[in-house]
Amino acid sequence: MLALVKIALRRPYTFVVLALLILIAGSLSALRTPTDIFPDIQIPVISVVWQFTGLPPDEMAGRIMTRSSVR
Repeated sequence: MLALVKIALRRPYTFVVLALLILIAGSLSALRTPTDIFPDIQIPVISVVWQFTGLPPDEMAGRIMTRSSVR
């Protein structure tokens, strides 16, 4: 660590240029980095199709709820 301080004292312009390059590169990378508040989450979806012709809506809802409910 002491050698780094000695080099910095001998060559101050090198460390100033290095600091400026880090500042510019850091700013550019921060601006180009995409940010998303809500990440894209792939939620699995299951769809079930029931077809009963001729049933009234109340009876249809009752049959679907009793046969499709999983516990």
